[in-house]
Amino acid sequence: MDTSLIINNLVHPPVLFFFLGMIATFCKSDLKIPDPLPKLFSLYLLLAIGFHGGVELRKTGLTHEVVFALSAGMGMAVIVPMYAFFILRLKLDVYNAAAIAATYGSISAVTYITAVTFLQTLGLEPGGYMVASLALMESPAIVIGIILARIFAPKKENDEYGFSWSAVFREAFLNGSVLLITGSLLIGLASGEEGWDTLKPFTKDIFKGMLSFFLLDMGLLAAKRIGDLKSAGFFLPLFAIVVPVFNACIGIVVAKFIDLQPENALVFSVLCASASYIAVPAAMRLSLPEANPSMFVPMALAITFPFNIIVGIPLYYYLIKRANELIPAF
Repeated sequence: MDTSLIINNLVHPPVLFFFLGMIATFCKSDLKIPDPLPKLFSLYLLLAIGFHGGVELRKTGLTHEVVFALSAGMGMAVIVPMYAFFILRLKLDVYNAAAIAATYGSISAVTYITAVTFLQTLGLEPGGYMVASLALMESPAIVIGIILARIFAPKKENDEYGFSWSAVFREAFLNGSVLLITGSLLIGLASGEEGWDTLKPFTKDIFKGMLSFFLLDMGLLAAKRIGDLKSAGFFLPLFAIVVPVFNACIGIVVAKFIDLQPENALVFSVLCASASYIAVPAAMRLSLPEANPSMFVPMALAITFPFNIIVGIPLYYYLIKRANELIPAF
């Protein structure tokens, strides 16, 4: 593997700000992002990537490649939590296995953004329709995780009175992050280039600065969460690295099969490899209160997320390039 890919990724300013946040926590610094701002940064990033994706999707139109990519994304969001659940059941109870499976079947928008930024440093730009794939991949895993828990959990006498499928679907498909990115995508699709020119100073020019602030906060939070996994032994930390890499490899094979361009293949594989630490924990808190957030939140945020943005993204890109060299196009 070309180590320059990892080095170039490591010295990218937003990634360095993530390290700064971790160092600040480890050194017990009083550095802190005031509470209302991290939520604002998150909303901004979702709005900006959704809007830009909508503009780009209008340019490309609904081609066969777009349809295949969106279908493959939804398929992975359904399949990944299924096999992840049965792996996790080797060591965990039904509720925690279902919650973690949903976490790794869903996606991380910030990992997606970091992958796009990585590509931009190489002079590449993924198709805007990949934002639609991101939006479609966030919710199905939540529903699959809940279904698995309902099927395999011990029956309770008051079960039917304490559970609402309407609440589950509402949380899965109408939670704030899904609604904002989907709505922004549709607005970008409707307004096109004219809308992009209007919002460009907001959605492009300050984007990397806002991403840097967000990753600084993520670094502060990730370092604090690492300690939560001390009692978990080696199984969960190992799962948090091995399974995302395995998912990325499946994504690379699928991307090759549907003939995605390398830049789109990278984004697709990163979506397959990422884990949700925003939407899924919110949904699990509502739907599976028996699951322990101190397991699945630190796994996604303190292990999988740093691994992907530091090592995973350049590793997946290298594997994609090697696959293109060794395997002829279908």
